[in-house]
Amino acid sequence: MAIRVMLVDDQVLLRTGFRMVLAAQPDMEVVAEAGDGQEALDVLRATAVDVVLMDVRMPRLDGVEATRRIRARTDPPKVLILTTFDLDEYAFSGLKAGASGFMLKDVPPGELLSAIRSVHSGDAVVAPSTTRRLLDRFSPMLPSGGREPRHKDVERLTGREREVMLLVAQGLSNGEIAGRLVLSEATVKTHVGRILTKLGLRDRVQVVVLAYETGLVRAGGHPG
Repeated sequence: MAIRVMLVDDQVLLRTGFRMVLAAQPDMEVVAEAGDGQEALDVLRATAVDVVLMDVRMPRLDGVEATRRIRARTDPPKVLILTTFDLDEYAFSGLKAGASGFMLKDVPPGELLSAIRSVHSGDAVVAPSTTRRLLDRFSPMLPSGGREPRHKDVERLTGREREVMLLVAQGLSNGEIAGRLVLSEATVKTHVGRILTKLGLRDRVQVVVLAYETGLVRAGGHPG
C-alpha cells in the first residue's frame, strides 16, 4: 500500500514541485494539500494520511502549532517538518511539538524520499548534518514541551544503553552505531527501544533533545 502523503505549505509552486517528485514514486501518493495549518487540520478530518510534510511559517496557523494539534489526535499521521535555514528555531520547536523530524526545503529529492519512508516506518529523521547544528544554536531558547526527563531518568540506563544514547544524540543510525560498538544492528535496535521505554520518550528525536538539554552532549555533538 502506498504511503499517503499530505503537503502543507503556503507556496503553491513549492507544493507542485514536491508533488511531482512524490508522484514518480511507486510507493507514495499525494492524497491532500493545504495552504496553512488550519486548512491542514480541516482536511485531515476527512482524509486518511500517513505522513504530513509540514511547512513552518504560514498564515492563520503556523506549522508548529498545527503539528502539536495533529499529534494530539488519536492515531495521528507522522509529521515531517520542512524549513529554510533561517527558521531553524521553529523547526526545533516543531520537534518538541511532536514532529518525527525535519528537513531543509532545498534537500535533494532522494533524501526527502528517504526521510518520508523512514518516518512512515516509525523511525525519526535525525541527520547529524542538520540536527546537531540546530540543537547547538537553539536548545537554550526552547519552550517546554511537557514532561522533561531529568538526569535521574538517564541514570536508570545501563552503561551500554548510555553509550548507545550518546551515539543516537550525535545523529548516528542504528547501522553506524552497530559498527562503532561492534554490535549487531538488531541489538542496537533493542537498546534504543529500552532507552525510549526507560526515559519515557517517543522517538530518537526526543533522545537527541534530552541529551542536549541535560548536558550529556554539548556543542559540536561531543559528550558532555
